Amino acid sequence: MVRDGIYYFLAFTTAGVLISAFLGPVFAAPLFLVAAFCAWFFRDPERPLPAGPFALSPSDGKVVAVVPEPGGLTRISIFLNIFDVHVNRSPISGVISDITYQQGKFLVASREDASSDNEQNIITVRANDGTVVVFKQIAGLIARRIVSYKNVGDPIQAGERVGLIKFGSRCDVILGPEWRVEVKPGQRVSAGSSILARRAGQVAWSNELAAVVGKEPALCQT
Repeated sequence: MVRDGIYYFLAFTTAGVLISAFLGPVFAAPLFLVAAFCAWFFRDPERPLPAGPFALSPSDGKVVAVVPEPGGLTRISIFLNIFDVHVNRSPISGVISDITYQQGKFLVASREDASSDNEQNIITVRANDGTVVVFKQIAGLIARRIVSYKNVGDPIQAGERVGLIKFGSRCDVILGPEWRVEVKPGQRVSAGSSILARRAGQVAWSNELAAVVGKEPALCQT
């Protein structure tokens, strides 16, 4: 269980014990149920990490969109319901070259416009060969708290934990034309162990990907 979950579990359990002592266990039962739910929701299982030229899923959930973007880019959108593990992981190994927080709305995360309009944390990972993958932690209607464990300049391994989004939410992954997508809408994926795409060509930085990152191409390439 992640640390945030421990805090929730202890808070609701303590409240339940106090209510039980003063009013009886019947009145405390809902608090104990919520404590149990928090312990389950904030679970953080170990995952087998595939080795190879892959982009791994940053989150558990259901692929709701595989959308071509200008410049040969592809956006893969993953919707996390309240029953999914909400710990996020890095799609590739490299260095975190940029983290941008964007204020926004709290639309239902399964909606297409949630990708652009909702509050989100945009993380850019640059591999040693210049490959850049951008992924977004996107808040939803219920999830209004995005947690990031990493800072710009931190080295990171594929499948390494980078943060979490509390309760229902969405993750987007933006890939360049050098990647061959291997998932389809409707498919279930698991953070760190499901392969979203396979490297199929040379790195091809585009102005469109630079616009997503918010930097000029020359500043983001190795």
